[in-house]
Amino acid sequence: MRRLFPVTDETTPSASGGSGSGAGREWSLAELAAAYAYPDAGPGEATPWLRGNMVSTLDGAAQHEGRSQPISCAADMRIFGTLRALADVVVAGAETVRQEGYRPARARAEFAGARAAAGQGPAPAIAVISASLDLDFGLPLFTSPLVPTLVLTGAAAPADRVAEAEWSGARVVVAGDGAGVDPARAVAALAGLGHTRLLTEGGPRLLGQFVAAGVLDELCLTISPMLTAGDAQRIAGGPAVAVPRRFELASLLEEDGFLFGRYRRPRG
Repeated sequence: MRRLFPVTDETTPSASGGSGSGAGREWSLAELAAAYAYPDAGPGEATPWLRGNMVSTLDGAAQHEGRSQPISCAADMRIFGTLRALADVVVAGAETVRQEGYRPARARAEFAGARAAAGQGPAPAIAVISASLDLDFGLPLFTSPLVPTLVLTGAAAPADRVAEAEWSGARVVVAGDGAGVDPARAVAALAGLGHTRLLTEGGPRLLGQFVAAGVLDELCLTISPMLTAGDAQRIAGGPAVAVPRRFELASLLEEDGFLFGRYRRPRG
C-alpha cells in the first residue's frame, strides 16, 4: 500500500526511483488505525462524528448481484475491519443486514488495548435502522452479540415486532415520530447513549438519507478498478439535496489499483 495524498517526505518517491515509506508492503493494523483515526474531540465534548464506508466500481456500482464483496479486495477488507475497530457503533439499514448476512461485531485482540484506552467496549455495537422491523430476531446478531444490538425505529413501529426485538435481547431506540426513522434524530439518539464515533456501512438508501439530512461528516470510499455495467445501485440513493455538498479530500491510499479515499465535510 502507498499513500498518494497528502504527500509528505515519507511518501515522495526517492531519488533512486523507489517508492516512499509504505509502498509495496502491507500496512500494519496500527498504521491503518492511525491513518483512519477519528478527529479528536475537545475537552468534555460529546459531539458525534458520522463516517460512511462504501465501495464503488469505476462505473458507479455499489454492489454486484446484490452484494459488495465481489467488488472488494483484501486491502479493502482490512480497512473495513479497522474502521469497525475504531467505531463505537456500526449503523446499517435493514436491507443491508438481510442481504449481507450481518453478524455481531467481534472483539479483536489487536485493538483491545486501544479500545480500552479510549473507554470503548470490546467491540462496537451494531445499530439496525428499520421502520417495519421486518428482521429475523432469532439470528445471532440479536441473540448473542458481545454488545447488545440496537434497533432504531419510529414511534409507530408495530408493537408486536418491538416486543419480539426486545425479547431477543436487542435494545429498541425510537428515533422518529412516525413509522420511519429521522436520520438526525438517529445520530443524536446514538450520541445520547455515548456512541459518538459512528460508522455507517449503508446500504445506499441509508447513506443517501444521511447525506440528504446533512449529518454525514466523512466518507471513506474505495474505488474498485472494475466495471460491472448492469443496473446496480450507486453508493447513495434516495432524496436529492437541493445544492450538491462539497467535501474535502483528507487522504488517498492505493494498492493493486484500488483507491482508498477519505473525504470530510469542510469545517467552519
